[in-house]
Amino acid sequence: MREVDLGRVLALADVAAWAEAQRAAGLRIAFTNGCFDLVHVGHLWSLAEAARRADRLLVAINSDRSARELKGAGRPFLPEGARAALIAALRPVSAVTIFDAPTPLEAILQARPDVLVKGSEYEEVDIVGAPEVRSWGGEVIRVPMRAGWSTSSIIAAIRATRE
Repeated sequence: MREVDLGRVLALADVAAWAEAQRAAGLRIAFTNGCFDLVHVGHLWSLAEAARRADRLLVAINSDRSARELKGAGRPFLPEGARAALIAALRPVSAVTIFDAPTPLEAILQARPDVLVKGSEYEEVDIVGAPEVRSWGGEVIRVPMRAGWSTSSIIAAIRATRE
């Protein structure tokens, strides 16, 4: 049986070389990040919007430890390797990396993306990496959230059905 390609999951140490190869080929890179704990249609829409802004999309995923610190006990629901494989297998995504720091700044600095994409729930002044991306001539884009789709609302709905 043939092995199925689930996409590219890069070690953080390999991001700079991957990004340089994309630039050498004349391609623009978009970057976004998140926990992607329970993947839903809101994530798919935002990833598609991010990918639309450049030729390649690099997604940085919080490590299990980083996600737990950000989201609290009991999270993430899926381990980082599974979350990375799921996101990497999505059509809009070119590559995925996992970061273990409180923020994705190191991954942003390694990739030096042309476009930094986050959801509109963040003000640009609160977007990690925005000043750096702007400093090398990149742009920062805030994409609208899909109404009714958030991991928190899905978790709340699941918990409500169990009570």
